[in-house]
Amino acid sequence: MQDRHKEETTTNQRRFRLRAFRDKMGRPVVTTGTCRFVVLASFLLWLLLVCAYYSQYMVSKGVMITLFNHNIFEDNVVVGASNSVDKKPDVDRKIVFNDQSGAIITKDAFDHSGEHGNSKKEIGQEAHDNSRGNNEAQIDVNKVSKLPIKEEEIHADTKLDFESESESDLCLGKYIYVHDIPSKFNQELIQHCDLLSNWTDMCELSSNLGLGPHFPNNERVYSKTGWFATNQFLLEVIFHNRLKQYNCLTNDSSQASAIFVPYYAGLDVSRYLWGSGYRMRDSGALELVKWLREKPEWKRMWGRDHFMVAGRITWDFRRFTDEDSNWGNKLMLLPESRNMTMLTIESSPWSSNDFAIPYPTYFHPSMDTEVYHWQNRMRRQRRRILFSFAGGPRPNLKNSIRNDIIDQCKAARRKCKLLECSTGPGKCHKPIYVMKMFQGSVFCLQPPGDSLTRRSIFDSILAGCIPVFFHPGSAYVQYVWHLPKDYTKYSVLISAFDIKNKTVSIESVLSRISGREIVKMREEVIRLIPRVVYADPSNKLKTHDDAFDISVKGVLERVDTIRKDMREGKTTSFDFAEKVSWKFNLFGIKEEHVWDPFFEEQDEKAAKQRKYGKT
Repeated sequence: MQDRHKEETTTNQRRFRLRAFRDKMGRPVVTTGTCRFVVLASFLLWLLLVCAYYSQYMVSKGVMITLFNHNIFEDNVVVGASNSVDKKPDVDRKIVFNDQSGAIITKDAFDHSGEHGNSKKEIGQEAHDNSRGNNEAQIDVNKVSKLPIKEEEIHADTKLDFESESESDLCLGKYIYVHDIPSKFNQELIQHCDLLSNWTDMCELSSNLGLGPHFPNNERVYSKTGWFATNQFLLEVIFHNRLKQYNCLTNDSSQASAIFVPYYAGLDVSRYLWGSGYRMRDSGALELVKWLREKPEWKRMWGRDHFMVAGRITWDFRRFTDEDSNWGNKLMLLPESRNMTMLTIESSPWSSNDFAIPYPTYFHPSMDTEVYHWQNRMRRQRRRILFSFAGGPRPNLKNSIRNDIIDQCKAARRKCKLLECSTGPGKCHKPIYVMKMFQGSVFCLQPPGDSLTRRSIFDSILAGCIPVFFHPGSAYVQYVWHLPKDYTKYSVLISAFDIKNKTVSIESVLSRISGREIVKMREEVIRLIPRVVYADPSNKLKTHDDAFDISVKGVLERVDTIRKDMREGKTTSFDFAEKVSWKFNLFGIKEEHVWDPFFEEQDEKAAKQRKYGKT
């Protein structure tokens, strides 16, 4: 009984404690008024933070606008290319030009007034209008011009603003303006392709944007895609069509870092090289430069920012006398042409304004994977022939070593393969036989022919075959933008004098090169492949710079250097004789060099008169 009483007392105590705990926990900690005060205070604090952040953002945008307007958009000048209009300095700075008549004149390097009839403010407005208009030749408007930020755009998204600036920077110093020359100088020549040659069907060869018909992959010599029957003299058409895919084209010439003249000079003169008088050969070139002289873009720098591609060797455009018996026209000797940068498949070692770019090959990849696959295939290629030669003799040329090379190749028997070219159709004129032989050879002989260079040089590089030169003028002083300065990395030089004097054996020289050295040289040759081919004009490579890209970079750098000299009040003429241009361009020297005898032996007057055109 007593135990039961104790148990009930304990139970009651527990119930009392539990009830007291529940009453305590259920009682409100704060009142309703206190809760409302906390919520209101939190909202006010959040509002203050937002206002503070927004005020800081406005200050940052204002600072950014001030900096941009002060540093980049000073005087409302559109900055997009290196030749944009600058403030005129306090001192007069004069530059020296050859004007259209050939006379030497001086001109203020910064005087742009009166040439276009536009003030600086008007130029900026024109660029702004241009970036907003319909411009088929331009890329996205954000890449075409850079304009001051307007007040109404202050609240625009910061990320979008900086992305726009970043995209625009991609074209700084790279804008190219293309002259809209009369169609008679380019497109009409293609339309009347049947008149371009008496021996070759240029209509078929000029198809596919200048690449020619597709090659069937007979005997698996080529890859499945990217191979065309390309004529070596159609570079101007290929280059022009590639330029149409260029990312930094502009219709505003005041923005342009360089100006392209799409004149098909080689196709024009090829119609009259045989059997026509000198006046007919000169007619197209004279009419073209007259058209250029009348343009405001020309008067700005008298053509120093212009460039042109002539798809034949330089000697086809360097006739020094007005006689019907002399070869070629005088395009490259005209005062206007000497102000421009001239790109040719072979330049003159003694001239400072023409630059050689690679001959077109048969390979025109449309994507990077085609390049990778071809390079890897050439690395795996089995090469059982020590050296090979594709070419014919030159009995009419006194100093030619072609006969000597053919004799040495025949004497080497199985170590040398010969594909002798005759005047008529044969295997030498069919690319499949030439490429198949080069792909099976370790070394490919590249002696001078009618001129110092030949297309075969680039065919051999394309095949992974190490070129062997006999004259430094065949490649080393020519393709300075495309080939390594250290020629020993990718080629062999054997003196033509030693071959002519019969004091050296080609077989012996090449046999002494170790297998390890051959592997290194071949790898360097294979790495050069994308640099010496022109991509399909209907596409463009993404990870490789092809021959076109490298050529454009070379032109832009050269024009930029000339423009800087002008701004500093310097003359754009060289301080050395043009006859040593090859030496200065390659080595940066004017002093005596071990190669001097090669260029002294090449009699310049004879070269000017010689009838070139063969390979």
